[in-house]
Amino acid sequence: MSTAPMTLTPAPLRPVDLARLASIGIRTRRLRAALSALGIAIGVAAIVAVLGLSASSQAGLLTEINQLGTNLLTVTTGQNLSNQPVPLPLTAPGMIARISDVYDVAYTATLSNLNVYRSPLIPPINTNALSIQATSLNLPGAIGTTIAHGRYLNPATATQPVCVLGAAAAQRLGIDRIFPGERIWVGGTWFYLVGILNPAVLAPEIDGSILIGFPAAHTYLNYSSVSHNHTAVGNATEIYLRAHTNQVSTVDKLLAPTANPENPSAVTVSQPSDALVAEADAKAAFNGLFLGLGAIALLVGAIGVANIMIISVLERRAEIGLRRALGATRGQIRTQFLTEAILLALLGGATGIATGALATTIYAHAKHWDTVIPTLAWTGGTAAAIAIGAIAGLLPAIRAARLSPSEALRTT
Repeated sequence: MSTAPMTLTPAPLRPVDLARLASIGIRTRRLRAALSALGIAIGVAAIVAVLGLSASSQAGLLTEINQLGTNLLTVTTGQNLSNQPVPLPLTAPGMIARISDVYDVAYTATLSNLNVYRSPLIPPINTNALSIQATSLNLPGAIGTTIAHGRYLNPATATQPVCVLGAAAAQRLGIDRIFPGERIWVGGTWFYLVGILNPAVLAPEIDGSILIGFPAAHTYLNYSSVSHNHTAVGNATEIYLRAHTNQVSTVDKLLAPTANPENPSAVTVSQPSDALVAEADAKAAFNGLFLGLGAIALLVGAIGVANIMIISVLERRAEIGLRRALGATRGQIRTQFLTEAILLALLGGATGIATGALATTIYAHAKHWDTVIPTLAWTGGTAAAIAIGAIAGLLPAIRAARLSPSEALRTT
């Protein structure tokens, strides 16, 4: 009666044992592991920060737009078939105000061929890209801005050589507050300053403007038009109106024929909040560039992980040979080194996620935005780290598994 030789099947590695074995190379070579994980950390941090800052910026902008209202519409002069500008009728602001769902109407007129300087001694070429606009008295409330310094125009000052500066205009002129008797040179006439506006997010063209009353524009800067054979104050070139939020689309369709019944096709109607949302989307398009830089850093990190794993296999031949001699299978050796590479990449990925989130939080806080870390940012960073670890560690793991016990022990 013969007995067959008994073969022992190695016990499978428990997850705890596998994690302990995989961490040996990292714990015993900490500096080398840290440097190898640094590339992955930088790449993941770049990805998380780019996506986080983009999302936070968009959230901040959309919140600001919602606070200012999405119900602001503008009506501006258009062009005819010959590409010539068609002025808005003098009656346009009043006619628009009669639309039932419109509750606030303000208007401005750009005065062309006039410049603004701190004094007449400034060279004419230094215009600072400022414009002069005649304005109605309710403009700040209509466009969603407020007075930063001083006061706005009133029925009395609108008839005098008095002006208010937009936020950017004040900065370019080097004026940050209002002093009694301060004045600037506007279109060849001294105008006294009474106020400075805060930035107008929904009407950025106001920021670079010097605002004066329509009567003052007529009296001091000769801005006029002819109505019924009589000289009158000049036409508005842009009308700002607020409509009830749920009726914006309806009002939008009525504006052109109401503003200019004789030539509605020569009227341009827009919604500033849509332009800002489009601007936020356009900014997001630049994310691809920074994500590409992050991908390059990840590639460098992957090379580093692969390099350290190959060196680890060469340096740990004795360990591999001993474990094989004690019964470890090729699959267990392969799993050990592959897990070690993934663990190394995960450490870099976790560091990168934390760094990117911290950078996003600090910057968003400085800009007074809500901090938004998209799920795609941290899940993508984690997945990228795992994939990089698996790919970078695959070849070294296979190489370690192919070492026979005798060869490994003989070459140590």
